[in-house]
Amino acid sequence: MSSQPGITRPPTVKTPSTSPQRPRTPGGGLSRVMSSSSIVSTKSLAAQANSCLTRTVSSGNLTTTKKLEVVKNDWVGGNTSPKKGKRAFNPGDRFIPRRIDMASAQVKIDMAKGSTLHRTPSFSGSSASIHHHIPVDPLDGSAYSQEVARACGLDLNSRILCFNAEAPSLDNRESSVVRQMYSRHPSFTRSNSNLLLKKRTILTSPEKILDAPGLVDDYYLNLLSWSCMNQLAIGLEKSVFVWNADSGQVESLVTLKGNLDSVTSVSWAYDGASLAVGTFEGDVQVWDVETKTKLRTMSGHAARVGVLAWDKQIVSSGCRDGSIWNHDVRVHNHKVAELLSHTNEVCGLTWRSDGMQLASGANDNIVNIWDARSAIPKYTKTNHTAAVKALAWCPWQLNLLASGGGTYDKQIHFWNSTTGARVNTLNAGSQVTSIIWSKEYKEFMSSHGYPNNNLSVYSYPSMSKVVDIPAAHDSRVLHSAVSPDGQTVATVANDENLKFWKLFEKQPKDGKGSGKRAKLSLSGSAGAGSSGGGLLEDDGDCGGDGGTGGGFLNGKSISSMTRIR
Repeated sequence: MSSQPGITRPPTVKTPSTSPQRPRTPGGGLSRVMSSSSIVSTKSLAAQANSCLTRTVSSGNLTTTKKLEVVKNDWVGGNTSPKKGKRAFNPGDRFIPRRIDMASAQVKIDMAKGSTLHRTPSFSGSSASIHHHIPVDPLDGSAYSQEVARACGLDLNSRILCFNAEAPSLDNRESSVVRQMYSRHPSFTRSNSNLLLKKRTILTSPEKILDAPGLVDDYYLNLLSWSCMNQLAIGLEKSVFVWNADSGQVESLVTLKGNLDSVTSVSWAYDGASLAVGTFEGDVQVWDVETKTKLRTMSGHAARVGVLAWDKQIVSSGCRDGSIWNHDVRVHNHKVAELLSHTNEVCGLTWRSDGMQLASGANDNIVNIWDARSAIPKYTKTNHTAAVKALAWCPWQLNLLASGGGTYDKQIHFWNSTTGARVNTLNAGSQVTSIIWSKEYKEFMSSHGYPNNNLSVYSYPSMSKVVDIPAAHDSRVLHSAVSPDGQTVATVANDENLKFWKLFEKQPKDGKGSGKRAKLSLSGSAGAGSSGGGLLEDDGDCGGDGGTGGGFLNGKSISSMTRIR
């Protein structure tokens, strides 16, 4: 190559190549390095600066050497620089399975199963695939899902969380164990779930049946009462019989002398030692049960006394003429108050447990709530359309009163005696003859006459029916009484049967079973003219579901005995 004369070109200084060498890989291959004519890595520039590499620039006869300018901060983040002291946002722990891991897990599952199939792993780029005699796509986790489903006993073709699908039947042997475990019976619904969990066993057959011949079939009388001393008194025509539930002995206490006289009501005193007897002639007699002597006779009513109620030393009597008298048994002039409001026979009368209020019901379809210090009713309720005989104060809510109407009414109303408001109503479907509140549960029992002659137990305030005993008697249930422990209810009807029902049995505290049941000595007969004779032993509970169709007494079926004497 020729050059111009007179000009001498200086020798060119050759510098080592600044391009980085490609690193060797252990396998002998070269790693891939990004290279470009316009892009030089920062690491290479830093190496050149540290080695004081220079480049020569020639311009005519002048030779200059310039030091390379190296940019030590190559942050690439747009126009903004990174903020100091601010940590990166951490969204939290999340498990996102990778299909490659699923494929590896499939290999481990096959190895655990002892498979000897040949596997040749190979790598292509950054992804891996496993060669098998049946190709497995690492992006397809169906094999892995099937293996997990098989181990858990699930069916991939069914929707476990399908809310519209019907639960599998427990009778299906092919259904999985998991679905059987968490399935519910078709009868188990949300509406009755709480009831099923809390449901207790209530026998719908009587524990004991006694004979009560001569019982007067009169809706307006009250001829049954159970004392706190566990003695039951019943009025049969002219006589009053007392049955001791502890010993099973039956004794005749009262026999009226008059030709036209008869027992129309009985009621135990608060201490259980005295019994008040109302008569057809309008007298109120007080008897000592232990000595079988009459303590006194309180006369004055112009008609029969159909209902009696005690409040300590005060006994209230309701008359057929609609009047209510309060008698103090301690003084000679026994009449201390006269309550006049009803226009027809008084058939329902009960004091509140604290003695502050008296409730009365009559054949004029009216319920009166009286204050103990006043002779004028505090509240008068006219919601019933038939005679009101059934009255009961709630034991766990003192100001709650329940009243039940007769055949043409069939309603049970609930009253707040403080405000006078009606707080609830229940259509019983038949004549209401008595109401008894439970002391153990928030429930009440109602006995009925025409047309069903049944016993029903309801929860309060939901009014849901706990149990119903249809045709509890062959005729309408006239009277009822509850035992002092609040567990057993006695009912008597015109079929001349006195039956005992275990409706409010207490639950065991430890929850390990009822063990030995605390039960009354339900034996004896309340037959007329008997005095402890003709006792019937009842050593076991009656079984069955019928009102009178189950149970045995001395080896004889109750249903086969038309008369028990």
